[in-house]
Amino acid sequence: MAVTIKTVGIIGAGTMGNGIAQVFAQSGFHVRLVDVAHPMLDRARASIEKSLTKFVDKGRMTADARDATLGRLETTTTLDKLSTADYVVEAIVENLDAKRALFTSLDAIVPADAILASNTSSISITSLGAVTKRPDKVLGMHFMNPVPLMTLVEMIRGQATSIETIEIASGLCRQLGKTPIESADYPGFIANRILMPMINEAIYAVMEGVGAPEAIDTVMKLGMNHPMGPLTLADFIGLDVCLAILNVMHEGLGDPKYRPCPLLRRMVAAGHLGRKSGQGFYSY
Repeated sequence: MAVTIKTVGIIGAGTMGNGIAQVFAQSGFHVRLVDVAHPMLDRARASIEKSLTKFVDKGRMTADARDATLGRLETTTTLDKLSTADYVVEAIVENLDAKRALFTSLDAIVPADAILASNTSSISITSLGAVTKRPDKVLGMHFMNPVPLMTLVEMIRGQATSIETIEIASGLCRQLGKTPIESADYPGFIANRILMPMINEAIYAVMEGVGAPEAIDTVMKLGMNHPMGPLTLADFIGLDVCLAILNVMHEGLGDPKYRPCPLLRRMVAAGHLGRKSGQGFYSY
């Protein structure tokens, strides 16, 4: 392929954004991580440094390699710094309007031949591509959490995404040591189409008194060989994120089987979002 990707822009310095920034920087790319406020960026850099240091402690990386990785990571609060980016990954809040507004801005800033990817876990790639003048160069690139450890990347092809764009992005995934798997642009794609109904059903089982959270998680771990139970996983993902994805699937597919459990809605309303808030199905 004739495309040379050296500088990668990542937008959003939350858990996913800093994980994505880390894996690109580790793989030799110059990374520009963008967020609205400096404290977010400082937290992200500290988090990346901590993650890399764990790799050094475990002997999976040298201290020099860690320092070189951090040296390839630049942080900024201005989108204009992406005017020379070869490839951009968006990892902001899971909200269609926010993402569409960002893609409209990016389309005007980044070079015309640059690919725009979204780390969305459920939102339509076709609708994001439609607000740009390059819908053929827009795709979904859904990384799994925690990004430095999980090897899967769901590649979502929008209605107008070109085969070349998917090929370039898949090649990039392999450079990061990841495995790209292609999905069509339906609400929830592959991963969440299967995962979220399972999590939702586990929450219904709690609500209906079928079993305590520990019992439900243990059944799935010991009985189905899952590395962690669905309620522990929901707490890890964030109950607000689970609710947002289920809402997208329920609205997009129109099937009552995707209706979010009332207990999930109530927990999110109470601010019990899982690990990040200190309280979900478990206390942290």
